[in-house]
Amino acid sequence: MKHAYFGVLLAAFLALLVYRPAGADAQPWQSTDPAAAGWSVAGLQEAEAYAVGLKPTAVMVVQDGKVIAGWGDVSHKVNVASIRKSLLGALYGIAVSEGRIDLSSTLAELGIDDKPPALTDAEKQATVRDLLMARSGIYHPAAHETGDMRRNRPKRGSHVPGSFWWYNNWDFNALGTIYRQRTGEDIFASFAQRIAGPIGMEDFSTGDGSYAMEGKSTHPAYPFRLSARDAARFGQLFLDGGRWGGRQVVPAAWVEDATTAHSRTDRGSMGYGYLWWTLNRDMFGRGAALASGYGGQAIAIVPSRRLVVVQTVDLGQNPKGVRTSHFVKLLRQILAAAR
Repeated sequence: MKHAYFGVLLAAFLALLVYRPAGADAQPWQSTDPAAAGWSVAGLQEAEAYAVGLKPTAVMVVQDGKVIAGWGDVSHKVNVASIRKSLLGALYGIAVSEGRIDLSSTLAELGIDDKPPALTDAEKQATVRDLLMARSGIYHPAAHETGDMRRNRPKRGSHVPGSFWWYNNWDFNALGTIYRQRTGEDIFASFAQRIAGPIGMEDFSTGDGSYAMEGKSTHPAYPFRLSARDAARFGQLFLDGGRWGGRQVVPAAWVEDATTAHSRTDRGSMGYGYLWWTLNRDMFGRGAALASGYGGQAIAIVPSRRLVVVQTVDLGQNPKGVRTSHFVKLLRQILAAAR
């Protein structure tokens, strides 16, 4: 267990060595006049009024790669909580395409275990794909769990790997460990080099990521801090099938798989892909998906309207945060104003 801990420290140190200054390859967003683009100005004003009442840090509305509206401080970086999982998922898409990670590999084959009570032989049959879909069947305590996660965690051994969906931080954190082990790369340095730099993020640097260890598990969480305008770039990347400026940054097949529902969930009409939520097709159209984090962090892509909508919330400024249902209502208002 000491080796795993020191491995995390070494990875963090190496990340600092390749620190990319914020804005080093920045490509500022272009804006367009909503009225000239055919939007309902009154509808946008109604959506803005609703958003302001929720007290987010920032909201951005982007269509066809141009900013339709931006409310609040879009350059202010916040902990985007579980959006971290969708960010890591993009790195997985690249690593899988390069043959560095095999989705069919089992935890036993990869040598993945945890602190006592250690994983059983049956649990170690879970595959990387099972973890990406939150279907591992491994209900070991994990870092960065919410109170609801701890209270509602299924019993160990209650579901065999691959058979049952449950939103499980153990899966997501173990994926971070697997990524570092199989690629030899620090998560945040990798994100800066392989995604943030190529898509011209204005604010992100490797210093905006950290590893969070907790005593009951070997596998740390990996929280990210992002600004709304950088989060919107990540959303645009996925909206455009992983392409940016003529370059295929994330494989198109991965983007499609990640944003396709592989599981029904306990969140009403929302499904789950590979570390992305999927949105109601009848309401938002084919391919609509959501990267979502505690407190109201959200990156929504709506391909039918060529639209990205981002919301960030600094919980230090708004401790109550914003409920996901309220963001979905805001998204519907924005869609009603769209051309």
